[in-house]
Amino acid sequence: MIERTGLMVILSSPSGAGKSTLARRLMDWDAGLRFSVSATTRAPRPGEIDGEHYHFTTRDGFLRMVAEGQMLEHAEVFGNLYGSPRGPVEQAMLAGRDTLFDVDWQGGQQIRASALGAHVVSIFVLPPSLPELERRLRGRGQDSDAVIAGRMQKSRSEISHWAEYDYVLVNDDLDQTEARMRAILTAERLRRDRQAGLGAFVRDLMSEGVA
Repeated sequence: MIERTGLMVILSSPSGAGKSTLARRLMDWDAGLRFSVSATTRAPRPGEIDGEHYHFTTRDGFLRMVAEGQMLEHAEVFGNLYGSPRGPVEQAMLAGRDTLFDVDWQGGQQIRASALGAHVVSIFVLPPSLPELERRLRGRGQDSDAVIAGRMQKSRSEISHWAEYDYVLVNDDLDQTEARMRAILTAERLRRDRQAGLGAFVRDLMSEGVA
């Protein structure tokens, strides 16, 4: 079997478009697909386990990682820092395993601009319509009208960055969208430039039977 370098798979979408569900389905489909565990400076919530839900760290420790180039992307949200540590992702790539990132368009830009950016496959998930997106948000029964209005406004801003992604899928049917994502990953894994041992395999192949 020809070895390959692992991928960094970026999934982005407005809230309510189905990204989290699709991410879970992809990991159920391929047990070797790992989810990038973010680092954060916020305090652990009840039941959260360090290294499983987040890598919890101090603000000084987080900023030191940024300064040393150990974060693929990072941002500050409501006074807390969040980011994707580079080390675990790099180890997975060298072992031929893919890493899934649930980040917004800004995080995606930072990852693509990083030293590992050549290994990125980015997918943006669109809702079938904005009224449907709002219906899904309301169906959660978790947010007030004001919060939903804010999410809808943010969604328009996020959708405006759709053209920055390698693939754009309209999630009008969850099963079909999952099948398309599987097809994308299968094809990207088979790209010639991602198969690290292909050159050596071909050289050996060409030398067979040559005196």
